[in-house]
Amino acid sequence: MNQLTKQALIFAFVLALLGAGVFAVGQVISNDSSNGAVGTTPAPVNSETVGTDTVTTETASTSSTSTTSTTTTTTAPAALVDPNSFGQPWGTTVQGVLTFRGNPTRSYYGTGPIPQTKPQVLWRYPGKKMCGSSSEYGNVRTWCGTGWTGQPAVFERDGRTWLVFGAYDYKIHFVDAATGQDIIPPFPTKDLAKGNVTVDPDGFPLIYEGSRDNHFRVIAFDGAAPRELYSIDAHTPDRVHNDDWDAAALIVNDYLVEGSENSWFYGLKLNRGYATDGTVTVDPQEAFRVQGWDTQLFHDLGSKDPRRVSLEASVSISGDTAWLNNSGGLVQGWDLSSLRTGVGTVTRTFRFWTGDDSDSTIVPDAEGFLYVGVEVDRATKRNEEVGQMLKLDPRKPDNPIVWSVHLPFRVDDGVWSTPIIAGDVVLWTSKPGWIYGIDKNTGEVLWKQKINGPALSSPALVDGVLIQGDGAGILHAYDLSNPRAAPVELWSLALGGNIESTPVVWKGRIYVGTRAGFEVAVGIP
Repeated sequence: MNQLTKQALIFAFVLALLGAGVFAVGQVISNDSSNGAVGTTPAPVNSETVGTDTVTTETASTSSTSTTSTTTTTTAPAALVDPNSFGQPWGTTVQGVLTFRGNPTRSYYGTGPIPQTKPQVLWRYPGKKMCGSSSEYGNVRTWCGTGWTGQPAVFERDGRTWLVFGAYDYKIHFVDAATGQDIIPPFPTKDLAKGNVTVDPDGFPLIYEGSRDNHFRVIAFDGAAPRELYSIDAHTPDRVHNDDWDAAALIVNDYLVEGSENSWFYGLKLNRGYATDGTVTVDPQEAFRVQGWDTQLFHDLGSKDPRRVSLEASVSISGDTAWLNNSGGLVQGWDLSSLRTGVGTVTRTFRFWTGDDSDSTIVPDAEGFLYVGVEVDRATKRNEEVGQMLKLDPRKPDNPIVWSVHLPFRVDDGVWSTPIIAGDVVLWTSKPGWIYGIDKNTGEVLWKQKINGPALSSPALVDGVLIQGDGAGILHAYDLSNPRAAPVELWSLALGGNIESTPVVWKGRIYVGTRAGFEVAVGIP
């Protein structure tokens, strides 16, 4: 082979490589098929092995100034989220509990060792209460601390443990988990910073968080002070109800996926990277924006305030499907495979109506079943029929209910918390203040444990110990080494102020905010 022939072959090979091309996400289509509780007087605490609740079973490569690495996808994954990652940390790049309930299936709670004896308050942050004024239904009042959507994110970076959370003082805080001191100054918003924080799972120095000031933000924390790189304004002309942001976003395959209280479901291609000076950058492009409601939902709600519909619960992802739960009781599955393959569109593949407000985040287990919690808000007949703690099989769209637990049907009761799957037992907390142990396969209520209501906080389970906050400001620890047996309390600790926020556990310390106005670290000195 002469030199000219070799050069021609090399040139043809290069052209073939360049011709591989890049693909774009297609235009999206939508399938339209037609906050804070106050403290209460402590209640008696007891447990029992059976309850009066009824169960219905249906037969039917970049550079960075940080020492934290970032990841770059080189081959397409088999799915956006491996269903078998249920219960596991969110990847290996960043160690921590990076979002509400830790991972895309909302099933990771942190690491131990959990204190077996009564711990102490190690620090309270900050030196004065975190409070701010805000309007609710036209009434301005003062809010303090962190609320129902205030679980902190905790993670390792540059040799220290960071704790990041939004609070009712209009700020997002970046705190050293060891000392309770600011690492960098708080980021100011223009209203209650009440959304759940998500930390970038791929090592980029970014957080994602929404506020009551209408804005969901992408915030960099790679400098001496946090800086806003991008925001989405929920105060749009086509919003259905509200313009807040409560839910915790997810980052998959360089896409941000998030639901808003304006009832729209968003997907953004982030295009994360670094500038020549080493600072992190994003260049977000909208990949999809689809309705989190449909006209059939408005029809079904009838006179029950049909347009009070929003996406407050956090999105879950398992496989290529995103699962949403809205405040009108609409459970939805959305096929996001186009974000992975570049082929097709984002489309709705599952629809089920529970009949009432659903702030509880859906937990999809490794087998594909869904665990869905429902409040008693509008008190519709459908809610009464369906129940408030449900296991669904989305592969049976015409009759998806596997089992359901019917709680006492009273307005402002039901479920706000997100459940835990512990082996063959589902652990779920009701708003009136009962922790339920439910057989995962049959829906039988195995036991109930009383705590002080209102109980909005979701539990955490680490090392066989269940951590649960209650409405009287008491943090409880229960031995659940055998989830089928009634729990035994190991210790309880009064923190002051209703514990609405979900606790997070990291390296044996427990971090949680309260309505008393503070973020608290609990552990053994």
